[in-house]
Amino acid sequence: MAAAKTARVAVYTGSFDPITLGHLDVITRASRIFDGLVVGVGINPDKQPLFSLEERVGLVRAAVAGLQNVRVELFSGLAVAFVREQGAHVLLRGVRSLTDIEAEFTMTLANRKLDPAVETVFLMADAEYSHVSSSLLKQITPLADDERLLRFVPRPVVEALRAKLPARG
Repeated sequence: MAAAKTARVAVYTGSFDPITLGHLDVITRASRIFDGLVVGVGINPDKQPLFSLEERVGLVRAAVAGLQNVRVELFSGLAVAFVREQGAHVLLRGVRSLTDIEAEFTMTLANRKLDPAVETVFLMADAEYSHVSSSLLKQITPLADDERLLRFVPRPVVEALRAKLPARG
């Protein structure tokens, strides 16, 4: 007798302040690998966010609107606990550089101690987006025109960035 197929659901957590094309690349690729993907928008206590939690959730939802098997939820607390709350066993992480890998390795070991049933899966960011970060966006937004910003973030994020960091001069 054949075993029933269980949906493969992954959870991708982050602060997404704001969501970038690099994040969107990881989300899009993961949506093709997994049956379902939950994007968990959370709070990073080490960072001072530009956007409120509600604004970030709205921007992520706008960015992933065309992906049928992706949903966006806000979360607080431990990522592994959020993974379990979503009925999943896979925590997806996007990595851009060797520095990211080192930090993610440490977090993966801690997460494994917190919940050994949650596996961490890494997707490398496309080389085109490996340099994009929220701190870079905060630096260039006042100086770059909209077309240049669209090389880094989805269109709804450009408008939101403009509201927070108006163009100079």
